[in-house]
Amino acid sequence: MRGVLDAQEASVSESGPQEYPFRSQAPLEPPEQWERLRQECPVAPIRLASGDQALLLTRYEDVRQVLSDPRFTRRLDAEDAARVTANASGGVFGVASGGLAGGGGEAHQQWRRLVGRAFTAKRVLAMRPRVEAMAGRLVADMVERGSPADLVAGLGFPLPVWVICDLLGVPDADRDRFAYWSDTMLSMTRYGQEQIDAAQEEFAGYFRAHIAARRADPGEDLLSELIAIVDAADGRLTETVVLGTGQGLLVAGHETTANMIGKMAAMLLADRSRWERLCADPSLVRPAVEEVLRFDANPGFGMPRYLTEDLQVGGRTLPRGSTVVCSMGAANRDEGAFEHADAMDLGRTPNAHLAFGVGPHSCLGQALARTELQAVLEVLLRDLPTLELAVPPGALARREGLLVGGLRQVPVSW
Repeated sequence: MRGVLDAQEASVSESGPQEYPFRSQAPLEPPEQWERLRQECPVAPIRLASGDQALLLTRYEDVRQVLSDPRFTRRLDAEDAARVTANASGGVFGVASGGLAGGGGEAHQQWRRLVGRAFTAKRVLAMRPRVEAMAGRLVADMVERGSPADLVAGLGFPLPVWVICDLLGVPDADRDRFAYWSDTMLSMTRYGQEQIDAAQEEFAGYFRAHIAARRADPGEDLLSELIAIVDAADGRLTETVVLGTGQGLLVAGHETTANMIGKMAAMLLADRSRWERLCADPSLVRPAVEEVLRFDANPGFGMPRYLTEDLQVGGRTLPRGSTVVCSMGAANRDEGAFEHADAMDLGRTPNAHLAFGVGPHSCLGQALARTELQAVLEVLLRDLPTLELAVPPGALARREGLLVGGLRQVPVSW
C-alpha cells in the first residue's frame, strides 16, 4: 500500500493512525483532535479516505515550515505518495497550478509569474464595484423572496460563480454548470469515478471551446489576457496550462469562497454581539474577515505535501517518501502563535493566519477572495443590519464528502 509509515511514524500514536478528515461534534466548533494533537502528537499518523496513511501537522510553526520549504512538493502522483482519495478526481491539488502544481521549482515559479501578469491587484481592485453591485442585487432578491432565507443558496454560491465567470469571460447562460464541475473536482466520497470522469471530460471540452472562442474574439477578461501572454511566451506554456489554470481558478475562485461566505455569516451571527459590533463600527470589516478566515473550524482537508528527502519537522526526522498533510485550521488555533487563539477577536492585528497557505504555493487568488468576503459583509451590514440566524447554531449541518469545508445551509431571518 502506498503511503504506509514505518515503525518510527507508527509509534507516534499509541492508538495507531486516526481516520482523517476528523469529524466535529458541532458545526462551528473544531474537532477535539486539533488541540490534543497539538499538545501531545503534533506529527500524527492518519489514515486517509483512500486507505493510505500520511502524517498530519497541527502546530503553526510546523505547518508554516512545510508550506514554505520547496523540498515538500506537490508530487502527489509519486509512486509511494499517499492517495488523498480512492478516486482520481485530481481535486484542487491537481489542477490549482495549471498542471504545474507537482513540478514546483522554476517551472511553477514561471507559471506564477506569467499568470500573475494577468491576475493583478489592479484587476481585482477594478472588480470591486461590480462585486458589491452583484452582492447588493442578490441580497435584494433574497429580501424580495422574504424571510427566512438560505444565505448559502441566495448569496454564498451565486456570487462567487458570477465573479469567477466574469473573470474568465464565461457567458451568463453557462454559469450554472460550473458549480457541478467544481464539486466533482473536490470530491472525496460524494461522487463515483464514472461521474467524476464524465464531468471533468465535459468541463475540459467546454473550456477548450471557450479558450478557442476567446482567442478568436478577445475581451477584457483575464482569460483573454492569459491567452495573449501564453501565445507570446515562445512555447513556455501550452494550451494544457491555460486549461489547468482555468480549472484551478474555478475551484479556488468558486467553491472555497462560496463556502466561506456561508461560514462567515454563521460565525458572526452565532454570537450576535459580534454582528452588532460590526454594525456599530464598519471599519472593522477588514480585520473581521481576516479573523473569520483564521477562526474557521471547518476549512476542509488541508494541504498535502510529498517529501523528497529526509527532513526535520517538529523535532522529528520525517523520512523521504512521506506524505504530509498540513492542517491550516488547526495551526490557526495554535496558542503558541495567537494569543487567546480559541476566542474570536474581530479587531485582531496583526493576524498572520495560514488560511491561504504561505510560500511558493500560497493562494494566487487570495486578493480576490478577500475582496468578495469584504464586499459581502459590507453589503449585509448595510442592507440587513437586523440579520440573525433562523436556527440555533448547533442545528447547522456541514457539507460532507468534499475537500473544502462548508455548511449545507445557513437559514437567516431579518
